Amino acid sequence: MTMRFAILTLLGAALLASPVAAQTGGTAIPTTTISPMISLGTATPGGGFPLYGNAFAEVMNAADPQISIAPRNIKGSNENIPLLEKGELDLALVAGEPAYEAFAGIGRAPVRLKILTAIYSNPGMFVVRADSPYRTIRDLVGQPVAFGAKGSGLPILARYVLDGLGLKQDEDFKAIYLDRAGDGPAMVEDGRVAALWGAGIGWPGFAAVASSASGARFIAPDAEEIARIRAKHSFLKPLTVPAGSYPKQDAPIASLGSWSFVLTREDLPDDVAYRLAKTLHGNEATFCKKLAQACETTASNTVAAAPRPELIHPGVMKYFREIGVVK
Repeated sequence: MTMRFAILTLLGAALLASPVAAQTGGTAIPTTTISPMISLGTATPGGGFPLYGNAFAEVMNAADPQISIAPRNIKGSNENIPLLEKGELDLALVAGEPAYEAFAGIGRAPVRLKILTAIYSNPGMFVVRADSPYRTIRDLVGQPVAFGAKGSGLPILARYVLDGLGLKQDEDFKAIYLDRAGDGPAMVEDGRVAALWGAGIGWPGFAAVASSASGARFIAPDAEEIARIRAKHSFLKPLTVPAGSYPKQDAPIASLGSWSFVLTREDLPDDVAYRLAKTLHGNEATFCKKLAQACETTASNTVAAAPRPELIHPGVMKYFREIGVVK
C-alpha cells in the first residue's frame, strides 16, 4: 500500500465517521484531518486540459479544504493513462478517443480505470486564417497541418475523422505534432502551417487564432462527411459548437467528436470518489461561471457520456443514486 493510498483510505474512514459527512451542496465540510494531496494529470501548457484542470482544482479546493487537488502538466491523454495505471496519478484528464480505445482494449489490454466525471464535449474541426484560400477538409490535403500536441488526444480524434473520409493523417497531409499545444496558433498566424486541428468549446488554440489580427475561419466536416465518418466510427457523436463560442463566430458549427473525462486510478477509495463527486455536483454553477467549458461538467452529462455505466467509479455511482441521476 502506497503512502498516498493509505492517506486517502484514512480520509475515507474519517468521512464516514464524521457527524457532518452527510452535509450537501457546495458548502465545505469542516475537518481536522490531514489534507491529502490528490494529483491531477493534465497536458502541455497552452491547451484546453491545463486550462480546465487548473480551474477544476481551484473550484474543488475552495469548496472543500479537506482535499487538495494538485494539477500536473503531463504530455496528455496517452501519458496520463499509463500513469494512472501505475498509480503515479490519482486523477487525470483523458480525451474521448484515447479513453474509448483504452476501455475497449484497442491495441492494448482493456484498462480498469474509472470515470469520475465527464468534462466537456469535443467537436473537432480545423482553424485557418480568415484570408486563407482553404475552405474544406479536401482543400487541406497536401498542406502542412498542426494536429495537436504529441501524446494528446487531438491527433487521435483527427485520425478517426480523416479515416472516415478515406484520408490518412500522415500520408495525405504534411502532419506536424507539437511539443507544446500553445505553439499552434502562432504557426497559423505566420503561415508555417495552413491549419490547426483542435476540438471543443472555448479551446485556447482556437480562441488565440480567432483573436489574432488575421482572424479565423473554421473548417468542419459537412453533413455528408459527418454521415460517412459515423458510418465507419459510430462512437463519434454529432456535436455542435454554438455561435459565439469564439470571437466573430456568428453561426453554429456542426461537427462530431466525443466527450473527455476525468479518470481515476483503479484503487481510488470509494469514499474519496464519493466526496469528489458530491463536491463537484454541489459546485457545478460555480465551475460554469469560472470556465465556459465547465458548464458541460454535470452529473447528468457524466451518466449520458459514459460508454457503459459500470465504467463510472462505484463511489460516484453511489452518490448519483442518492441524488436520483441513476436508479
